[in-house]
Amino acid sequence: MVGAGLVAVAALAAGVFLSGQSESDSGLVQVNGRIESDQIVVSARVPARISEVLVREGDTVKSGQVMLKLHDDGVAARTAQAAAAAAAQMAQVRALESSLTLLRSETAMLTQTAQADLTAAQAELTRLGVVAQQSALERDRVKQLAEQGFVGTQALERAQVATRSALEQYSSARAQVQKAQVNLQNARLAPQRIASRSAELQAAIAQAEMAQAKALEAASESKELTVSAPVNGHVVARYINPGEAVNHGVPLYAITDLSKVYLKAYIPEPMLGRIQLGQAAQIWTDSAPEQPIEAKVGYIANRAEFTPKEVQTRDERTKLVFEVRLYPTKASQLKLLPGQPADGMIRLSPDAAWHAPRH
Repeated sequence: MVGAGLVAVAALAAGVFLSGQSESDSGLVQVNGRIESDQIVVSARVPARISEVLVREGDTVKSGQVMLKLHDDGVAARTAQAAAAAAAQMAQVRALESSLTLLRSETAMLTQTAQADLTAAQAELTRLGVVAQQSALERDRVKQLAEQGFVGTQALERAQVATRSALEQYSSARAQVQKAQVNLQNARLAPQRIASRSAELQAAIAQAEMAQAKALEAASESKELTVSAPVNGHVVARYINPGEAVNHGVPLYAITDLSKVYLKAYIPEPMLGRIQLGQAAQIWTDSAPEQPIEAKVGYIANRAEFTPKEVQTRDERTKLVFEVRLYPTKASQLKLLPGQPADGMIRLSPDAAWHAPRH
């Protein structure tokens, strides 16, 4: 009985092998599997609390669609504080710019005015020096005449008063000349003051840029409180509920990317040498049995594995198989949904005629 069983198993194996060999001899290889897609895990970028869940498992989402909202009072406070600091720094920059512009426009005028004031003060000093000198000479003559008895003491007193007044005016004019010299010297220092004010402006601009960067960082953190879908796809898993607190990097959702679907199947080890990357293929589904989807071989595993528990090859014997993936080449891939069973036909020979999978 045991011998008869072994003969039957051998016959069955031989029959399957001959069937695959007959199919491969036609220039096509049939594979069976299911549609899968790239899965994207959406996670939190900031620690916060879940305030609102907008999509759930099974929902279809579009890229940019809001999936959930987070809440954190600290983020809002930091955002407002950073924005206020940036506004204050920008106000200081504008004030320094106005001051510098005014200083530059006044520099030439101040220098000219100080030079003119100095020239006028020097001329007045010269004039009053002459007046003081003449008053002193007049006083001396009146004194001689008074000593000789030709004039009275009142004339001498008037001459002395006039001389003192002239000398006081001369001293005052000399102080005005010194003041005008100082003003001219200060006016000539304007370029240095402009340079110093420019340095203050540059430092303020740097501080403002730093404050703006912090404000942008805070605004970005605030923006992260709204979690959006990164791609078009189906929500296949949800890991959170409203009111829960989440940390940075904690998964929130899992989304399958519908723009990157493929047929995942397995081929037996003996066929590995005949399957190559880029070979033309077709994907057939039960939902559209008359409309095969053009595809190509886009992946061949470099390691063998045993037939999985969910058998996805026509040959159901326990043996080594290699995973292959057939990627659609046209927009028709949008007809495929993850988890959908499908058949694939791989063209081994360029002139092989396509035909529907055999079941």
